[in-house]
Amino acid sequence: MTRLINRRDFTVGAAAGVLAATGYAPRARAQLAPLKIGVLLPRSGIQALIGQGCQRGFEVAAKMMAARGVPVELLNADTESKPEVARTQTERLVRDGAHVVCGAFDSGQTAAAAQVCEQHGVPMVINIGADPAITEQGYKFVFRNFPTSIMLGTGSLKWMGELFTATHTAPKTAVLMIINDTFGQGYQKGLNALLPKAGLPFKIVETISYDPQTRDLSVEVAKAKAAKAELHLAVTRLNDGILMIREMVKQRYAPMGVISPGAPGFYERQFITVLGKYAEYNFSINAWMDPKQPLTKELETAFYKQFPDQSFDLDIGFSFEAVMIAADAYKRAGSSKPDALVEALRATDLKERVMIGGPIHFDAKGQNPDTSMAVLQIRNAKPTVVLPAANAELAPIFPVPGWSQRS
Repeated sequence: MTRLINRRDFTVGAAAGVLAATGYAPRARAQLAPLKIGVLLPRSGIQALIGQGCQRGFEVAAKMMAARGVPVELLNADTESKPEVARTQTERLVRDGAHVVCGAFDSGQTAAAAQVCEQHGVPMVINIGADPAITEQGYKFVFRNFPTSIMLGTGSLKWMGELFTATHTAPKTAVLMIINDTFGQGYQKGLNALLPKAGLPFKIVETISYDPQTRDLSVEVAKAKAAKAELHLAVTRLNDGILMIREMVKQRYAPMGVISPGAPGFYERQFITVLGKYAEYNFSINAWMDPKQPLTKELETAFYKQFPDQSFDLDIGFSFEAVMIAADAYKRAGSSKPDALVEALRATDLKERVMIGGPIHFDAKGQNPDTSMAVLQIRNAKPTVVLPAANAELAPIFPVPGWSQRS
């Protein structure tokens, strides 16, 4: 459990300008008691590395909010990468006095936690979790800043088209390898509905689903290779994403490019570190930090100061924004009572943010409809924004070099 104490004095000048712009400059009034945020994440099990990454985002966010006059106390819980454990751990966080629950990365675990929060009347701010059904239950205490899988699918198809336009390349066929968990099933359902209307130049000639906890994808990759498609679409988690690329290299299966449309894995530090040169040039289309926003730069500086050897990615960005949303609501409500926090959360309007998109706000279902996406390409061992052009750090390269030509 991490407890952070409010600091009355902090650097002025340029820093004060940023604090004022984000609305978190301390006021001359009674010090707020700490807001207790229950942080529910998969800290062990198959998704442990991603859960631990999200945790780092929460820890940096807590320090930054404390510096802005909103002290935060983190109550940490481990889902063990299992929905049933997520449920019992959310119950524990509620018993321990969490004013707000945040989490839980995985859609199945997040859905279980959301049910508990709704039953107990405790606000939940989802940092990551894309299953559309979570915000279709009529919940009054659940708020999500992260895009739904339908939003991810729509955005991914849009930006794939923009990628092909920007690189003057039009693949005619594609194969889809997709995980069969809650996220993957929801994503595939949305993709099947959206793809015929997207106006993309390719058709999917083979769909191959698999268990994300598998330790061998040789059969699935061989099947994908046999389809002889020009484009490889991969909806993965982290570990299976690594297995997939390794097997593609081993089997000398080299399509025009590999694109992860709206899924985790390809942008993760471990993906890049483990695969080395074979991670280079792979694409991920996802919600991402805006590299040109002042608040993004402030967060990145604070993150690397605390975690110099870790990856600054969307897990950090969305975890930070979850804490920022809760802290902003608490500050405006002036109370940690559930009804007051929920009323303030419904009125959220945060224009200064880290992720690409419009101001953070929530519709009647508790969903933020205005988080946008970016095309990322691994370049020089770093997830790099290549589209939209207004946010880009480099121009995209597609088709990509063959496996043996990468360095």
